[in-house]
Amino acid sequence: MGFWAWYNRRVTESLLVTAVILYLQIPHTITAGECFFLDSNYFIHVHPVTDFLLYGIDLLEIIPLIAITMTLYARFKASISSS
Repeated sequence: MGFWAWYNRRVTESLLVTAVILYLQIPHTITAGECFFLDSNYFIHVHPVTDFLLYGIDLLEIIPLIAITMTLYARFKASISSS
């Protein structure tokens, strides 16, 4: 069981690093949304669809953010209940 304990610990650490990186993207996504939708001085608005697609790339970060948060929650809940 030594290898699997080591492996699970390393996977959890990797997920934590990834989660921190994704959580740091939240202010960037909010700021980008403000630039796109509130103040037109920052970007040249070619077409509303183009603007939405450019901002949509930032919105795609929400999906892995939710997935990693749920995975970490499940791992921590399992480790607490097994202790």
